[in-house]
Amino acid sequence: MHLEIITPDKLIFSGEVVSATFPGKKGSFQVLKDHAALISTLNTGEMKYTTQDNKETVMIVEGGVVEVLNNTIKLLAEGIQK
Repeated sequence: MHLEIITPDKLIFSGEVVSATFPGKKGSFQVLKDHAALISTLNTGEMKYTTQDNKETVMIVEGGVVEVLNNTIKLLAEGIQK
């Protein structure tokens, strides 16, 4: 599935991932291939994703919105701390 992480300043990441975990307003949630469509607001917290070569990346999301649709994840973050 494809993940895009975007802040108001720039594109942080765009690539294929096998999983992604987000700090939702009502708790953390994970997205895997063929996940149901959803839109969720995010709290400030830890976000991580695993690429197809099994590399895990962790960053802090400073709020935002995530959309999951047809194996594409778009994260519009207010800010990112690596």
